[in-house]
Amino acid sequence: MEQSKANLLFQEKESTDYIKWKTRVGKILSLLALLLLSPLFLLIALSIKITDWKAPVFFKQERVGKNGQTFYMYKFRTMHTDAEEQLEKYLSQNEIAGAMFKMKKDPRVTKMGRLLRKTSLDELPQIWNVVKGDMSLVGPRPPLPREVAIYSAYDKQRLLITPGCTGLWQVSGRNELSFEEMVELDLCYIANLSWKLDFKILCKTFVVLLIPRGAY
Repeated sequence: MEQSKANLLFQEKESTDYIKWKTRVGKILSLLALLLLSPLFLLIALSIKITDWKAPVFFKQERVGKNGQTFYMYKFRTMHTDAEEQLEKYLSQNEIAGAMFKMKKDPRVTKMGRLLRKTSLDELPQIWNVVKGDMSLVGPRPPLPREVAIYSAYDKQRLLITPGCTGLWQVSGRNELSFEEMVELDLCYIANLSWKLDFKILCKTFVVLLIPRGAY
């Protein structure tokens, strides 16, 4: 089968120093961010604990990263502790086509969780994933194993590079986009890897955080 344009272009770029330096710079920036944001982490943790003292502050979930390797991605908990067990009964109410589950008024999400999701503050613990090397600051979002299980060969090209905390999908509409649109944006990013594109996405991410759109 003929390889896609994104696949071929990525293989050409992989031999450069871009990937190596992107990883190094990402880890350094993430360590600095953890230090600077530690007061905010504490405030969010206390807010979560106040609403449910017995429940954990953090939520970890298995995700699929570069070349299909799995890892645990961390987030601030935004759902009730039995959310995974409840998922099956809500699958029929999925509001997005393709290999993802999205529901605007998901009853599994807590009141505090809705605020965290709206502002994307629930994603902050992924900075630790960047330090560990599981993720990059910029890249495709890491999918769930059950999503990858129904990926086509074309969709799996999203897994060519290390997943990111933010990317073209997040700054281009996020949950308002279809699964197919997300895939195309990710492949566009992979085919055009550059420091300039990463910087542009990071700048747009700050704007999205200030003016949330498509997050739920």
